[in-house]
Amino acid sequence: MSTATDDLRLAADFAPATHDDWRKLVDGVLKGAPFEKLIGKTYDGIAIQPIYERAENAQPIAGRPAAAPWQVMQRIDHPDAAKSNRQALHDLENGATGLTLVFEGANGARGFGLVASEETIATLFDGIYLDAGIGVEIQAGPQSRMAVTWLANYIAAKGIDPAKCDIRFGLDPIGATAVWGTSAYNWWEMAPAVTDTIKKLADQGFKGPFAVADGRIIHDAGGSEVQELSYTLATMLAYLRALEDHNVPLETARGMIYARLAADADQFMTMAKFRALRLLWARVEESCGLKPKPLFIAAETAWRMLTQRDSAVNMLRATMATFSAGLAGANSISVLPHTLALGLPDSGARRIARNTQLVLLEESNLAKVTDPAAGAGGIEALTRELCDAAWTQFQEIEKASGVFHALGNNLIQPKVAATRKARQAAVAKRRDVLTGASEFPNLGEARASVLKVKPIPGKPYGKDKIKFPALEPIRLAEPFEALRDKSDHLLARKGARPQVFLANLGTPADFTARATFAKSFFETGGIEAIDTNGFADPAALADAFKASGAAFACICSSDKQYPAHAAAAAQALQKAGAKHIYLAGRPGDLEADLRAAGVEDFIVAGGDALAMLVQAYARME
Repeated sequence: MSTATDDLRLAADFAPATHDDWRKLVDGVLKGAPFEKLIGKTYDGIAIQPIYERAENAQPIAGRPAAAPWQVMQRIDHPDAAKSNRQALHDLENGATGLTLVFEGANGARGFGLVASEETIATLFDGIYLDAGIGVEIQAGPQSRMAVTWLANYIAAKGIDPAKCDIRFGLDPIGATAVWGTSAYNWWEMAPAVTDTIKKLADQGFKGPFAVADGRIIHDAGGSEVQELSYTLATMLAYLRALEDHNVPLETARGMIYARLAADADQFMTMAKFRALRLLWARVEESCGLKPKPLFIAAETAWRMLTQRDSAVNMLRATMATFSAGLAGANSISVLPHTLALGLPDSGARRIARNTQLVLLEESNLAKVTDPAAGAGGIEALTRELCDAAWTQFQEIEKASGVFHALGNNLIQPKVAATRKARQAAVAKRRDVLTGASEFPNLGEARASVLKVKPIPGKPYGKDKIKFPALEPIRLAEPFEALRDKSDHLLARKGARPQVFLANLGTPADFTARATFAKSFFETGGIEAIDTNGFADPAALADAFKASGAAFACICSSDKQYPAHAAAAAQALQKAGAKHIYLAGRPGDLEADLRAAGVEDFIVAGGDALAMLVQAYARME
């Protein structure tokens, strides 16, 4: 009889699998094609192997305390302080363990934010006990920088012990300069001001940390993981040096600094990035003669991955990003509500953002295991390679006299711009898929509701003493959304969207696959696809096209049908008045004959869908 202590070895009857065994099976499937076809590349050029062996002797990377949950941070950004207060109280009563205070002009304000004033601080914290264990993080811009001082003054006036408050003050003048592309001061003028503020806060009894290196700036601008890591590391070192130069011991100074990273839906790269930053900072600490201590890393789900269209999919992206950051040891996580790209989120979107974290913590127990990626060959390899590449770029920044001078000399921005261009090209070709925006669109979707609050226009601060290219935030879905907006405008003005007639040839078995592809292709740009049952007679096809009222036609069928029927179909469509004729699929040897018959463009997987859709709108004008 079996007992609970029996060692049940399910694989005991099978020979152990080896990498060589796997490779033989793969080579059989490849049938002579090069193995390199299976190797992917990141935007930093790091190779992603199709399989990795276990990383032997790997050790967990110290992050949060063992089995401790991350702080569930809830974004507070309503310009009306009283409404923000009600939101904050509701969030704290329903599972949030911290508040992210986003003030106007902050790097992540996204067009909204708290109005910086002493009255805002007093109203916002009415009924909130800052010494009761909740976390508070401040995100402020140059225009709202005084919020830090006003919060400290409020705590003093209330007689609250600063040492009992868990506040990250988020001072980041370098980050503000990078986003705005201008600065009223040189770094040697800024450094004394920021260090003086930090020292005053510390003298009042606040634990900090006080200064943040905000990697979101690079991520928002379309940069890569290596670029985000190297910038973050260089910014942390700039603040560490400034504190040391102003007589703060290194042992104390390092505890005054933390990092903020973007977490996106790429699970493995997000996990590797968070793990890599801890290793990189430990290397800096060791170079300073310090014994490494776990770095505090705040995570925020990525802005650039949000879509306005089919915004509910943003919930899935945020869940994956939270999952990844949580497993990688993030100390706090702030989930951007899924409707933020549409406007100021309502209570429903805020609840979902909060509950995304609570479900992962309370039901999936993600915090119970320390660094579960330790020993996983793929993530360990990515972590090491990110460290190596980021350290090289970090050294380049240091050779340029540090991050502020590297920004001023335009050393960082071109690298980010090149990556952004490559990323946008991949989105345009639908290689990097944004569900609901660049793939699987729904022209009949109802827009999610948001609060009726007008965005706050960005206000420049100070004189533009120093100017350089700004690292401006983007959303990758914006070009496709712009076409959808055009389509909505035409629908409102003319009563109909632009349309393309799907000229399906043969039986459903022949055309369904390519008709489905063509429908998704055109509707990502807001061009409604008129589906058909299939045609064998060119004359019937022409009559159906005329009756549809569409301006464009797209021939859809199989490679088996095209040689015998595509050219005749194109000629019939051309005579019927089609302004432009497409064909779904690669033409191969038929291209010359098809073009002669009237086919002008071929829509294929991996082609520049965005460019072709933009051209379609140009033909309508």
